[in-house]
Amino acid sequence: MEQEKILFTSESVSEGHPDKLCDQISDAILDACLKEDPDSRVACECYVTTNLLVIGGEITTKAQLDYENIARKVMLRIGYDSDESGIDGRRCEIINRIKAQSPDIALGVNQKEMGAGDQGIMFGYANNESENYMPLPIVIAHKLVRYASFLRHKGDFKGALPDMKSQVTIDYSEHTPRVDTILMSCQHREDVDFKAFKTFIYENIMIPVIKSFGLNTDFRYLINPTGRFVIGGPAGDTGLTGRKIIVDTYGGSSRAGGGCFSGKDPSKVDRSATYAARYVAKNLCAAGVSDKIEVQLSYAIGVAEPISIAVDTFGTEKIPVTKILHIIREVFDLKPRNIIEKFNLTNPSFKYEELASYGHFGRPDLDLPWEKLDKVAEITKLMVA
Repeated sequence: MEQEKILFTSESVSEGHPDKLCDQISDAILDACLKEDPDSRVACECYVTTNLLVIGGEITTKAQLDYENIARKVMLRIGYDSDESGIDGRRCEIINRIKAQSPDIALGVNQKEMGAGDQGIMFGYANNESENYMPLPIVIAHKLVRYASFLRHKGDFKGALPDMKSQVTIDYSEHTPRVDTILMSCQHREDVDFKAFKTFIYENIMIPVIKSFGLNTDFRYLINPTGRFVIGGPAGDTGLTGRKIIVDTYGGSSRAGGGCFSGKDPSKVDRSATYAARYVAKNLCAAGVSDKIEVQLSYAIGVAEPISIAVDTFGTEKIPVTKILHIIREVFDLKPRNIIEKFNLTNPSFKYEELASYGHFGRPDLDLPWEKLDKVAEITKLMVA
């Protein structure tokens, strides 16, 4: 009997996916709030469909903002400038339903020893199968749609429109991972030469991206498997803020926390503590405590210290798990205020909008503070202590 392959698949979506459009608008509004008022409290959600964007949520800020104008700029930057693309950012209807944040939440968040902005569970993950300590399938999936979007903006990806998806299946049957299958679905204009369009995706996107990882190019590939992808963007599918949490994190290689990131100021531990959990996991993995590690944090609203810290090394630990937990408590201060200050998360120059597509972790194109390996030496000393 033929031996079954050991396969794992992750997906990503482009900046033009309707859900990602909503994430970017929510984070662009957050950026604008923090630029004028670093103490802004923001929980902003978006819903988009054919010719309509609804902006809602709770925002308390001193900033004076034109939310509609911010949203239109994001749409036009991405390339949503016509009905053909999926929505026209210049003339679509926009409904604003933003209100102030509940004062009950502010009671615990605004105190001197800043408490968590809500209860919740957060996960961080790292493994050693890529140079950024990220799972290989999601890293490749991100790069495919990021590069395809880059070529579209550059004008080299003829006939392409903003909405794209990728999916990468890796074969882990042998010691060295291999690419088994790549799937890409790319929105295109009605009059595109579909054969040439598919050839371009395979030869100028798939092959160069896979070669950049030094992996095999004899993979199976699928491109727009239904045959056409003309109706896309918000005209083809509704979008919501926070619906792509697996794309935002580890592509399914790790558990997902209870909340999304986009549109939330860093007092919301859904965002800030998830960044901290990745920081902890990456530094631990880089120090060699295990080949892969998942860190869970939990918080209570208004309480500064985490309620719990847990780790899962998937049986790859080099030291006892109890010692790993001790190292975490010794090395990392996981109170919300410290996380915000450590990562400078209210700095007006920090652009959350840049994080709202192509993942929040392992980004080679961004210098992210939670990706720094500045705790490895300290962890290494405690490992042998």
